[in-house]
Amino acid sequence: MANRIRRRFGDAYERMLRRQLDAAPTHVAIIQDGNRRYAREQGDDAPEGHREGAQTTEQVLEWCDELGIEELTLYAFSTENFNRPEEELEPLFDLLESKLYEFADADRVHENGVRIGAIGDVERLPDRVREAVEYAESRTAEYDALRLNIALAYGGRSELLGAAREIAREVDAGELDPEDVDTDAVEDRLARHTTRAVDLIVRTGGDERTSNFLPWHANGNEAAVYFCAPYWPEFSKIDFLRGLRTYESRAESWRQSRTERAVALLRAVAETELADAKAVAGRLRAQLPSAGAREVSAELERQHGTDAPSVERAD
Repeated sequence: MANRIRRRFGDAYERMLRRQLDAAPTHVAIIQDGNRRYAREQGDDAPEGHREGAQTTEQVLEWCDELGIEELTLYAFSTENFNRPEEELEPLFDLLESKLYEFADADRVHENGVRIGAIGDVERLPDRVREAVEYAESRTAEYDALRLNIALAYGGRSELLGAAREIAREVDAGELDPEDVDTDAVEDRLARHTTRAVDLIVRTGGDERTSNFLPWHANGNEAAVYFCAPYWPEFSKIDFLRGLRTYESRAESWRQSRTERAVALLRAVAETELADAKAVAGRLRAQLPSAGAREVSAELERQHGTDAPSVERAD
């Protein structure tokens, strides 16, 4: 009876969270933390925790497809993980290899158009894992409905350092003009599979840090961050939806800040002629959502009288 009540409550809470979400983020990145701690609490060895975590990864892929998320990046193996004991690394490499082949051959991956790609210093991985990466990438190269980026031997600082060195070599060789070094030039030399700025970072396991993960694509985009207590094998759909709600709250706050800045700018030109103020309002209107455009219109009318023409935004 108690289990049935908990399930019904969980189902109702999940429906409530879904109703609160207007739109999903485009790119979600997840730090899958807590596999080893979960295993220890269950009385198991670390490899068993990683296997349990791999099942959660499969579920998250299904949730992303269901919710319309276009890109998912998973922090599966960092450069720091090479420092782990050999007896833990070998089973982890075995699991990575088997799951890459399994994902590449899974019917749902092909039915849902999932493109798999690895980011990071893949050359540092054992041959068998690199071969599995190549197989998964080649089997799904034609798809683009959902991009699954698996961060392997990944470190954000190393990624940026590699891009800087590549740019320096090209400039030194006369292949790249220093004046042409801009954000696009840097992005072109970062991980080739990560195509979009990160909207939301999720970290499981209770730690509140982003651990050198996607500094250019996440920090540069001021991504929302959701830290949660469950270990990765325990991560549920409700936890995932809570993370998406955090993103939506962050996006709404950002939109409101833009509106407030637009109104402040309009006030700053309030002493000018009406035509000038209308011109500024028109430019601002095009950059704001409907509610923001109406607020700009109201401010214009307050500054120049009720006879001022409306500047409602055409959606």
